[in-house]
Amino acid sequence: MPRQKLSVELISIPDNLIKTIYTACKTCYSAKLPYENYLNAPSDEKMLSLIEKVISSGHYSTIEHIQLTFTIQNVSRACTHQLVRHRHMSFSQKSQRYVKEKGEIDYIVPERIEKNPVLSKKFDDFMNSVSSLYQDFIDEGIAPEDARSILPNAAASSLVASLNLRELIHLANLRLCTRAQGEIRALVGAMVYEVVKKEPWLKPYLVPKCERLGYCDEDKSCGRMNKKASTDNSLAAKD
Repeated sequence: MPRQKLSVELISIPDNLIKTIYTACKTCYSAKLPYENYLNAPSDEKMLSLIEKVISSGHYSTIEHIQLTFTIQNVSRACTHQLVRHRHMSFSQKSQRYVKEKGEIDYIVPERIEKNPVLSKKFDDFMNSVSSLYQDFIDEGIAPEDARSILPNAAASSLVASLNLRELIHLANLRLCTRAQGEIRALVGAMVYEVVKKEPWLKPYLVPKCERLGYCDEDKSCGRMNKKASTDNSLAAKD
């Protein structure tokens, strides 16, 4: 069976993204009416100057007006289980209840297993046996909603995902961390790549959070950034 490859497409992004964010920012600090601010918006350079100042101050509600939609193909159910934990996103995912798989089931092999020829072969053999058993159930009239019970986390899935710009930055800050699982790092990296192609000014925000903080705040660090020194004397005394 051919190995499935991740595919991500950005299918919806506002044409007037910068101008929309600028209008939201300007409205908070101007006596003028919002639409007046929109109509009289200055150059992109001046708009970005205000936007970056507002975002840097932590005023993130101004970027929640920007909605982005992606199609995502060939990710494992293990990966989508992580993705759907992000609260401020909307999902429409291929259903294992209503969609009847035909032939061999598409699946995703974790990179570390794929690099090991012996384990990779065992993985393929196992998935082929799952495919065969699933097809036996379907052939015997078992409904897909019951036959799916044997499908593992490696089974491939596809979905449409939407989120606002604030949540995308949050998603990137968490899931681009080197300690995140490889598959979701690749997924979020592909989403970021598609957005930055359209809006290059967003690149400094769509990074692991340590790059934005200047230090690592994880319990366990990869060592890329120094841990922030604790100011809690009570904790220091217990070390």
